[in-house]
Amino acid sequence: MKASVSQQQLAHGLGMVSRAVSPRSTLAVLANILVATDDGRLRLSATNLELGISCWIGAQISEQGAITVPARTFSDLVNTLPNDTVHLELNPATQSLNVRCGMSNTDIKGIDAQEFPPMPTPDIQDGIHLNISDFKEMIQQVAFAASTDEARPVLQGVSMNISEDAAVLAATDGFRISVRRAALSEPVSKPVTAIVPARALTELARIATDGDQVVTMVMPPGRGQVVFHMKDAELISQLIDGNFPDYRAIIPRSFKGTTILTTNAFLKACRQAEIIARESNNVVRLSIQPGGDQPGKVEITAQSEETGSSENFVEATVEGGSLIIAFNVRFLREVLEVIKTPSVVLMTNANNTPAMIQPAGDDTFQHVIMPMHLG
Repeated sequence: MKASVSQQQLAHGLGMVSRAVSPRSTLAVLANILVATDDGRLRLSATNLELGISCWIGAQISEQGAITVPARTFSDLVNTLPNDTVHLELNPATQSLNVRCGMSNTDIKGIDAQEFPPMPTPDIQDGIHLNISDFKEMIQQVAFAASTDEARPVLQGVSMNISEDAAVLAATDGFRISVRRAALSEPVSKPVTAIVPARALTELARIATDGDQVVTMVMPPGRGQVVFHMKDAELISQLIDGNFPDYRAIIPRSFKGTTILTTNAFLKACRQAEIIARESNNVVRLSIQPGGDQPGKVEITAQSEETGSSENFVEATVEGGSLIIAFNVRFLREVLEVIKTPSVVLMTNANNTPAMIQPAGDDTFQHVIMPMHLG
């Protein structure tokens, strides 16, 4: 292999794929990145056997070839090189990669590319085409609510249901549920149901550039995998096997109280309350107060024996009676951070039943949040 590539493009590509490198593995090759020539471009790939990321970057190819090199060594080296052309040359006899740039000349010992796990090559003709900017927003509004508890692997995933002309993503950790619906630009011929690891979708949202108009989703039959293919990148993930909870049964059908707040003001108040609340299990109290002839308000209070106390007021339009209800302030902050509308609606019934948050004037995103015990 002989190739020349821009340092900036190489560094960007390495940053993209290295998130899939396995930090702890009995297979040495999984700590490596595959560097290979591919149809006049340079392909970089990494995998931990559950998640795989590939990207293709423009390069001048003089000789075909492939090698795997230690991810950290290669990335650290490329990040220190000047913004210039990087020349890569494989020495097949020693299985080492020579990296030249400017006044720098380095040899990195590698492992034969034949030992790298094969990545599936999907038939993207059979795939489902999703608008990348819409899909990124869907992921951002759902994936954060997935569980991080390894004892409950199903809850570490995002439920994905695609049928006819609509897609629905849902995630829950048992204390909150995020559900986002979106219309598809073109209908699908057969419905798709799968549980995709939240981490894989978060990585997809990170590597997908707005320049790519479409991401194509393919599920190779019988492999238990999903492939997301873009123009210059591809992400492969194992699917999670199991039954996702029926979250629809938990979402309340009606509410007694509706409170409309300015999203930024509510978010700012939650961030301030969290500074105190994080020392006391993240508990904040919301005192919802109707205003009658005047605007209503919501008082957001946090108290910690060690840190102190905090009080914030946010003006609100309140329909229904007054209510004091407690929430995990981190959960409130995280959902408010992914709502794009200027106003947000908080719907409640009682201080011991689930509440729902959604963007004002938009019911495609619903977030159900369990209250905390009022001590």
